[in-house]
Amino acid sequence: MSARPQSMTGLGAFGAGRAAGRSRALRIDTVTVALVLALTLLGLVMVTSASISIASKETGDAFLYLERQLLLTVIGAACAAIVLCVPTALIERLSMPLLLVALLLLLAVLVPGLGHEVNGSRRWLRLAGFGFQVSELARVLVLVYLASYAVRRESELRETLAGLARPLGVLTLAALLLLLEPDFGAATVLFATGFGVLFLAGAKLRYMIGAMLLAAAGFATLAVTSSYRMRRLLAFLDPWADPYNSGFQLTQSLIAIGRGEWFGVGLGESVQKLFYLPEAHTDFLFAVLAEELGLVGVAVTLALFLALVWRSFFIARLAADAGLKFPAYLAAGFGLWLGIQAFINIGVNMGVLPTKGLTLPLMSYGRSSLIVTLAWVGLLLRVYHEAALETRGSASLRGRRAGAGESDE
Repeated sequence: MSARPQSMTGLGAFGAGRAAGRSRALRIDTVTVALVLALTLLGLVMVTSASISIASKETGDAFLYLERQLLLTVIGAACAAIVLCVPTALIERLSMPLLLVALLLLLAVLVPGLGHEVNGSRRWLRLAGFGFQVSELARVLVLVYLASYAVRRESELRETLAGLARPLGVLTLAALLLLLEPDFGAATVLFATGFGVLFLAGAKLRYMIGAMLLAAAGFATLAVTSSYRMRRLLAFLDPWADPYNSGFQLTQSLIAIGRGEWFGVGLGESVQKLFYLPEAHTDFLFAVLAEELGLVGVAVTLALFLALVWRSFFIARLAADAGLKFPAYLAAGFGLWLGIQAFINIGVNMGVLPTKGLTLPLMSYGRSSLIVTLAWVGLLLRVYHEAALETRGSASLRGRRAGAGESDE
């Protein structure tokens, strides 16, 4: 008679083990995956269209940049899968070593013989014949450190100026190294995203406003004291004053956007990409998209970016509600970075902002940018997985407690 209860107990334990295994299964946010997939596929189409002419002229292979972008997408997806398997607790523990890696990368690229120079900027390291733009990875690692600092020094950050000064010092150091490359756009995005993360972490508003004013004054001083940046600024203010020299890129972008009207001239039918618009498949991909797909295509693209930014903040809120502060700051940091860089790139294409040399995330042709962005998407998905597990675990615990209470009655 005793064998049956024991076997039933064993089956119950086995069933509980299977239930626990199911509860630990990987949870993927299909909304984020769908949005990233839509932006990446749209980017592949537009990179192909924007690069056909230049690829044919340079190499004779009209689809060279499509093939490269596909390869980069596969590599980025593999990196995302790897990052998805790494617990955020481990990343948090390694935040200081990761910050040191970021600073060493930014220093290494400035060393003659290590850093690879293109068009007067030393931003790349050559690794097995492959050029890697270190600022893309370094910015993520710096933001990981800021998220960790916001958790470890929460009370200091929220209550004292010294608590805010330390992470701002790290941001300033990283920005200065970026400016030495020079990479004014990357420094601007890093500063803006870092400020956003610290503000969300609870830094006092008056301290943040003062720091932002100092940073704005510093960037303005750098802009007006550099003849190169000053020419860009003047070209931005009135590109038509010198449409065949300093204002050429912006005027061609504005012509492309204007030709698109409501529904565009048709996919592949852009005229401005035919050697008129420099960097048509990288920094000015949005202008080609506006010309070929029109206002409707622009609206769809903006909606996809806004939806992904919103989803990032949704995941951040989900993690915060589950008590996971560090993952919440990581997800919020991704949303801030994506929104800020997309806004700047589109603003540059439309003549609203000075030229910065920033790619459109997930869409422009850019080796390091695409790989690092997709890897960061993997981190965002990891945050969702951990937040979903924590939320479900808390709900299950409350359910068991309620059931135990009822049985006791």
